Amino acid sequence: VMDVRNRFFTGNLAAVVEQLRGAGVRTRILFLEASDDVLIRRFGFARRRHPLQSESADGTLTAGIAAERRRLDPVKTAADVVIDTTALSIHQLHRKLEEVYGGDAATVLQLTVQSFGFKYGVPLDADMVFDLRFLPNPHWIPELRDKTGQDAPVSEYVLSRPGAQDYLGTARHLVDLTTEGYRQEGKRYMTVAVGCTGGKHRSVAIAEALGDALASPAADDDSGDVVRIVHRDLGRE
Repeated sequence: VMDVRNRFFTGNLAAVVEQLRGAGVRTRILFLEASDDVLIRRFGFARRRHPLQSESADGTLTAGIAAERRRLDPVKTAADVVIDTTALSIHQLHRKLEEVYGGDAATVLQLTVQSFGFKYGVPLDADMVFDLRFLPNPHWIPELRDKTGQDAPVSEYVLSRPGAQDYLGTARHLVDLTTEGYRQEGKRYMTVAVGCTGGKHRSVAIAEALGDALASPAADDDSGDVVRIVHRDLGRE
Protein backbone atom coordinates (compact mmCIF):
# COMPACT_ATOMS: atom_id res chain seq x y z
CA VAL A 1 0.00 0.00 0.00
CA MET A 2 1.31 3.45 -0.95
CA ASP A 3 -0.39 6.20 1.04
CA VAL A 4 -0.37 9.80 -0.15
CA ARG A 5 -0.42 10.92 3.50
CA ASN A 6 2.99 9.32 4.10
CA ARG A 7 5.85 11.81 3.86
CA PHE A 8 7.90 9.18 2.01
CA PHE A 9 5.26 8.85 -0.70
CA THR A 10 6.77 9.48 -4.13
CA GLY A 11 4.08 8.23 -6.50
CA ASN A 12 6.70 6.14 -8.31
CA LEU A 13 5.28 2.65 -8.74
CA ALA A 14 7.80 1.48 -11.30
CA ALA A 15 10.10 -0.30 -8.83
CA VAL A 16 7.21 -1.98 -7.01
CA VAL A 17 5.57 -3.17 -10.22
CA GLU A 18 8.88 -4.41 -11.58
CA GLN A 19 9.57 -6.36 -8.39
CA LEU A 20 6.13 -7.96 -8.45
CA ARG A 21 6.36 -8.90 -12.09
CA GLY A 22 9.81 -10.34 -11.50
CA ALA A 23 8.21 -12.61 -8.89
CA GLY A 24 5.64 -13.76 -11.43
CA VAL A 25 2.79 -11.67 -9.97
CA ARG A 26 0.43 -10.21 -12.54
CA THR A 27 -0.30 -6.58 -11.69
CA ARG A 28 -3.05 -4.22 -12.79
CA ILE A 29 -3.17 -0.71 -11.39
CA LEU A 30 -6.62 0.83 -10.89
CA PHE A 31 -6.91 4.61 -10.46
CA LEU A 32 -10.15 6.20 -9.26
CA GLU A 33 -10.73 9.92 -9.62
CA ALA A 34 -13.53 12.49 -9.46
CA SER A 35 -14.08 16.17 -10.17
CA ASP A 36 -13.09 18.77 -7.55
CA ASP A 37 -16.68 19.78 -6.75
CA VAL A 38 -17.71 16.16 -6.15
CA LEU A 39 -14.65 15.51 -3.96
CA ILE A 40 -15.43 18.63 -1.93
CA ARG A 41 -19.01 17.41 -1.45
CA ARG A 42 -17.81 13.95 -0.41
CA PHE A 43 -15.41 15.37 2.16
CA GLY A 44 -18.31 17.47 3.46
CA PHE A 45 -20.38 14.31 3.96
CA ALA A 46 -17.47 12.58 5.70
CA ARG A 47 -16.79 15.64 7.88
CA ARG A 48 -13.07 15.02 7.68
CA ARG A 49 -10.20 17.25 6.68
CA HIS A 50 -8.29 16.38 3.53
CA PRO A 51 -4.96 14.73 4.53
CA LEU A 52 -2.96 17.32 2.54
CA GLN A 53 -5.11 20.31 3.46
CA SER A 54 -2.83 21.45 6.29
CA GLU A 55 0.22 21.27 4.01
CA SER A 56 -1.21 23.65 1.40
CA ALA A 57 -0.37 27.34 1.41
CA ASP A 58 -3.85 28.61 2.30
CA GLY A 59 -5.08 25.50 4.16
CA THR A 60 -8.19 25.11 2.04
CA LEU A 61 -9.78 21.86 0.92
CA THR A 62 -9.42 22.90 -2.71
CA ALA A 63 -5.68 23.39 -2.28
CA GLY A 64 -5.39 20.00 -0.55
CA ILE A 65 -7.12 18.26 -3.44
CA ALA A 66 -4.84 20.04 -5.93
CA ALA A 67 -1.77 18.90 -3.99
CA GLU A 68 -3.05 15.34 -3.97
CA ARG A 69 -3.59 15.39 -7.74
CA ARG A 70 0.00 16.50 -8.28
CA ARG A 71 1.36 13.71 -6.06
CA LEU A 72 -0.83 11.07 -7.67
CA ASP A 73 -0.19 12.10 -11.26
CA PRO A 74 2.58 9.46 -11.75
CA VAL A 75 0.24 6.80 -10.39
CA LYS A 76 -2.50 7.83 -12.81
CA THR A 77 -0.02 7.78 -15.68
CA ALA A 78 1.07 4.23 -14.77
CA ALA A 79 -2.47 2.95 -14.21
CA ASP A 80 -3.90 0.22 -16.42
CA VAL A 81 -7.47 1.32 -15.71
CA VAL A 82 -8.70 4.83 -14.87
CA ILE A 83 -12.32 5.28 -13.75
CA ASP A 84 -13.93 8.68 -13.20
CA THR A 85 -16.45 8.23 -10.38
CA THR A 86 -17.89 11.75 -10.62
CA ALA A 87 -21.29 10.70 -11.93
CA LEU A 88 -21.30 7.11 -10.66
CA SER A 89 -23.37 5.65 -7.85
CA ILE A 90 -21.79 2.92 -5.72
CA HIS A 91 -23.76 0.32 -7.69
CA GLN A 92 -22.64 1.73 -11.04
CA LEU A 93 -19.03 1.67 -9.85
CA HIS A 94 -19.53 -1.94 -8.74
CA ARG A 95 -20.73 -2.86 -12.24
CA LYS A 96 -17.76 -1.13 -13.87
CA LEU A 97 -15.32 -3.00 -11.64
CA GLU A 98 -17.05 -6.28 -12.47
CA GLU A 99 -16.77 -5.45 -16.18
CA VAL A 100 -13.04 -4.82 -15.80
CA TYR A 101 -12.07 -7.57 -13.35
CA GLY A 102 -14.97 -9.99 -13.22
CA GLY A 103 -14.53 -11.67 -16.57
CA ASP A 104 -17.72 -13.21 -17.93
CA ALA A 105 -18.98 -14.47 -14.57
CA ALA A 106 -22.59 -13.54 -13.93
CA THR A 107 -23.77 -12.13 -10.62
CA VAL A 108 -25.28 -15.01 -8.65
CA LEU A 109 -28.11 -13.98 -6.36
CA GLN A 110 -28.78 -15.72 -3.05
CA LEU A 111 -32.59 -15.74 -2.91
CA THR A 112 -34.40 -16.68 0.31
CA VAL A 113 -38.15 -17.40 0.25
CA GLN A 114 -39.34 -17.14 3.85
CA SER A 115 -42.80 -17.93 5.22
CA PHE A 116 -43.95 -16.12 8.36
CA GLY A 117 -46.97 -15.31 10.50
CA PHE A 118 -48.18 -11.72 10.62
CA LYS A 119 -49.09 -12.12 14.27
CA TYR A 120 -45.38 -12.60 14.99
CA GLY A 121 -44.33 -9.58 12.94
CA VAL A 122 -43.06 -8.99 9.40
CA PRO A 123 -39.41 -10.06 8.86
CA LEU A 124 -37.21 -6.99 9.19
CA ASP A 125 -34.88 -8.10 6.40
CA ALA A 126 -37.64 -8.68 3.82
CA ASP A 127 -37.11 -7.07 0.42
CA MET A 128 -40.57 -8.12 -0.82
CA VAL A 129 -43.65 -9.13 1.19
CA PHE A 130 -46.62 -11.16 -0.09
CA ASP A 131 -49.80 -11.41 1.99
CA LEU A 132 -51.70 -14.70 1.70
CA ARG A 133 -54.43 -13.88 4.22
CA PHE A 134 -56.93 -13.41 1.38
CA LEU A 135 -57.02 -17.19 0.89
CA PRO A 136 -59.32 -19.41 3.02
CA ASN A 137 -57.56 -20.54 6.20
CA PRO A 138 -57.09 -24.34 6.53
CA HIS A 139 -57.07 -23.79 10.29
CA TRP A 140 -60.88 -23.86 10.21
CA ILE A 141 -60.98 -27.27 8.54
CA PRO A 142 -60.68 -29.90 11.31
CA GLU A 143 -58.81 -32.49 9.26
CA LEU A 144 -56.23 -29.89 8.15
CA ARG A 145 -55.81 -27.88 11.35
CA ASP A 146 -52.98 -29.94 12.82
CA LYS A 147 -51.14 -30.30 9.51
CA THR A 148 -48.85 -27.69 7.92
CA GLY A 149 -48.34 -26.23 4.49
CA GLN A 150 -45.60 -28.81 3.92
CA ASP A 151 -48.20 -31.60 4.06
CA ALA A 152 -49.77 -32.54 0.73
CA PRO A 153 -53.44 -32.21 1.83
CA VAL A 154 -52.88 -28.63 3.03
CA SER A 155 -50.76 -27.67 0.03
CA GLU A 156 -53.33 -29.07 -2.40
CA TYR A 157 -56.12 -27.27 -0.58
CA VAL A 158 -54.32 -23.89 -0.56
CA LEU A 159 -53.13 -24.06 -4.16
CA SER A 160 -56.59 -25.07 -5.41
CA ARG A 161 -58.38 -22.06 -3.89
CA PRO A 162 -59.70 -19.44 -6.36
CA GLY A 163 -56.97 -16.92 -7.14
CA ALA A 164 -54.13 -18.94 -5.63
CA GLN A 165 -52.51 -19.97 -8.91
CA ASP A 166 -52.90 -16.48 -10.40
CA TYR A 167 -51.34 -14.98 -7.29
CA LEU A 168 -48.49 -17.47 -7.36
CA GLY A 169 -47.78 -16.73 -11.03
CA THR A 170 -47.89 -12.98 -10.43
CA ALA A 171 -45.59 -13.30 -7.41
CA ARG A 172 -43.05 -15.23 -9.43
CA HIS A 173 -43.19 -12.64 -12.22
CA LEU A 174 -42.59 -9.81 -9.74
CA VAL A 175 -39.70 -11.67 -8.12
CA ASP A 176 -38.14 -12.37 -11.53
CA LEU A 177 -38.35 -8.68 -12.46
CA THR A 178 -36.87 -7.64 -9.13
CA THR A 179 -34.02 -10.15 -9.12
CA GLU A 180 -32.99 -9.01 -12.59
CA GLY A 181 -32.81 -5.45 -11.32
CA TYR A 182 -30.90 -6.57 -8.24
CA ARG A 183 -28.32 -8.34 -10.40
CA GLN A 184 -27.86 -5.21 -12.49
CA GLU A 185 -27.32 -3.21 -9.30
CA GLY A 186 -24.75 -5.74 -8.11
CA LYS A 187 -26.79 -6.94 -5.14
CA ARG A 188 -26.10 -10.48 -3.97
CA TYR A 189 -28.92 -11.23 -1.55
CA MET A 190 -32.70 -10.96 -1.60
CA THR A 191 -35.38 -12.11 0.85
CA VAL A 192 -38.97 -12.69 -0.26
CA ALA A 193 -41.35 -12.96 2.70
CA VAL A 194 -44.66 -14.81 2.30
CA GLY A 195 -47.06 -14.30 5.17
CA CYS A 196 -50.37 -15.54 6.54
CA THR A 197 -51.89 -15.20 10.01
CA GLY A 198 -49.83 -17.79 11.89
CA GLY A 199 -47.19 -18.89 9.40
CA LYS A 200 -48.34 -22.50 9.45
CA HIS A 201 -50.60 -23.27 6.48
CA ARG A 202 -51.08 -20.79 3.62
CA SER A 203 -47.75 -19.00 3.72
CA VAL A 204 -45.84 -22.26 4.05
CA ALA A 205 -47.64 -23.87 1.09
CA ILE A 206 -47.15 -20.83 -1.15
CA ALA A 207 -43.53 -20.33 -0.06
CA GLU A 208 -42.77 -23.94 -0.98
CA ALA A 209 -44.48 -23.58 -4.36
CA LEU A 210 -42.85 -20.21 -5.09
CA GLY A 211 -39.41 -21.45 -4.05
CA ASP A 212 -39.73 -24.55 -6.23
CA ALA A 213 -40.81 -22.40 -9.18
CA LEU A 214 -37.92 -19.98 -8.75
CA ALA A 215 -35.46 -22.88 -8.41
CA SER A 216 -36.64 -24.22 -11.78
CA PRO A 217 -35.72 -21.38 -14.16
CA ALA A 218 -36.84 -21.07 -17.75
CA ALA A 219 -34.72 -22.67 -20.46
CA ASP A 220 -33.23 -19.29 -21.44
CA ASP A 221 -32.35 -18.31 -17.86
CA ASP A 222 -28.75 -19.15 -16.96
CA SER A 223 -28.45 -16.79 -13.98
CA GLY A 224 -27.54 -19.63 -11.61
CA ASP A 225 -29.38 -18.02 -8.69
CA VAL A 226 -29.43 -20.04 -5.46
CA VAL A 227 -32.89 -20.42 -3.90
CA ARG A 228 -33.42 -21.27 -0.24
CA ILE A 229 -36.80 -21.89 1.45
CA VAL A 230 -37.15 -21.03 5.14
CA HIS A 231 -40.20 -21.28 7.42
CA ARG A 232 -39.64 -18.81 10.24
CA ASP A 233 -42.68 -19.45 12.40
CA LEU A 234 -43.50 -23.07 11.64
CA GLY A 235 -43.99 -24.90 14.93
CA ARG A 236 -44.51 -21.79 17.09
CA GLU A 237 -48.21 -22.46 17.67
